[in-house]
Amino acid sequence: MSETVTVAPLTKSVRVECDVEHAFHVFTRELGTWWPLDTHAIHEGHVREVVWEEREGGEVYELSHTGEKAHWATVLAWEPPARFVIAWHVNPEAPAATEVEVRFRHEGGGTRVVLEHRNWEQLGEGASAARSAYDGGWDTVLGKYLAHLS
Repeated sequence: MSETVTVAPLTKSVRVECDVEHAFHVFTRELGTWWPLDTHAIHEGHVREVVWEEREGGEVYELSHTGEKAHWATVLAWEPPARFVIAWHVNPEAPAATEVEVRFRHEGGGTRVVLEHRNWEQLGEGASAARSAYDGGWDTVLGKYLAHLS
């Protein structure tokens, strides 16, 4: 009999020098302008656009320069400008989606952005390795977000 292994959520936090509304807008609607598409995309280096359907049940996907669509996520919760939750499934070979929640809150004269990536257990035996890979991946992604807002 196999036991379910619990893998702790991965949490990242950054502070940006803008209001909550702008931080949320840039993270979602302007995702394609700052996301490291050359290294963190399905069609690495060949992405024309990233689309974010701004509603529960909406989809987040990339379009390649040749028009191919590649699914990234499904929107589970859409609460602008406070937070969103997505079922993250960029790898079609993965057995299931994980979950990413991003929260935005006023902090001083700026905004605290907290990203939590969870439900690693959905990935089965590869859960710990996936979490480890995303640890550095989210650092890269959030670094690009910070640089874009600077």
